[in-house]
Amino acid sequence: MLYTILIVLVLLFLSTIKNLKGSSVWDYLLGINLISTKIIIIIVLFATEMQLDYIIDFAIIYALTGFIGTIFVATFLLNHDKSNQKEEET
Repeated sequence: MLYTILIVLVLLFLSTIKNLKGSSVWDYLLGINLISTKIIIIIVLFATEMQLDYIIDFAIIYALTGFIGTIFVATFLLNHDKSNQKEEET
């Protein structure tokens, strides 16, 4: 199990590097989601290894919060892009 956590940590590091090289706001948003998913995987693996079942509840809450936050940010960015296009047309 320790090797699995280490592999996910290496992938988390590589995802962070990839996210820093993103070219658009949407790439950054997807990169943050990828990093968040890997953190959730690490939390669940740690909870499973230490046999602490209640920590999995925190991982679920973190996942739901991240999902709702992503929806809000994507909606904001989409509406912001539409308002910029309307200003350019006039």
